[in-house]
Amino acid sequence: MIIAIDGPAGSGKGTIASLVSKKLNLVNIDTGATYRCVALEMLKEGVNLEENDKIIEISKNVDINLTEDSRVFLNKEEVTDRIREKDVTKIVSQVSSIEKVRENLVALQRNMAKGKNVIMEGRDITTVVFPNADFKFYLDASLDERVKRRFEQNKEKGIDMSESEIRDNIAKRDYNDMHKKVGALKKTDDQIYIDTSNMTIDEVVNKIVNIVKEGN
Repeated sequence: MIIAIDGPAGSGKGTIASLVSKKLNLVNIDTGATYRCVALEMLKEGVNLEENDKIIEISKNVDINLTEDSRVFLNKEEVTDRIREKDVTKIVSQVSSIEKVRENLVALQRNMAKGKNVIMEGRDITTVVFPNADFKFYLDASLDERVKRRFEQNKEKGIDMSESEIRDNIAKRDYNDMHKKVGALKKTDDQIYIDTSNMTIDEVVNKIVNIVKEGN
């Protein structure tokens, strides 16, 4: 079984996918983490956003491993928290806009899911990575709510970003994500749309779990 979740930054996809995976005994694959790993490796190697060939090479050769308990390893080093920091967040949307990078990482993501019951979230999971997924969801929330959530999340992780920085970053990511030539974030008729703005985490999780259970 494949459950695919798309939605903008801060809509709660990662948290919801993690909790749903536990309730339904699914493997949770965080596709955003794969792009963040490429962005982090760029920073480590001193590669800038104009050096497309080098970025593509990194995406082709980088070793990314996502564990069942949601830890992220880049070239055997744990980077679970590091990939969420400000410098990575600032460039990840541009990195994920590079067509060949997406091609390489979509292949990686599909390979990660092969032969498993998975839940996968990102920007183009329902439309590109797994267009034939058993269940397709689009999670959304107001910009104010998404900024608030990301601010609280960063504070818990000790990441220093002001609300205005977060708002600016999310607004830019929204624009980039929706206007990519390949892998753009899209709402489609076959997705189940859920506005999480005024819902608790448990309410969203239970809604998705119930839909899946009823559909099986």
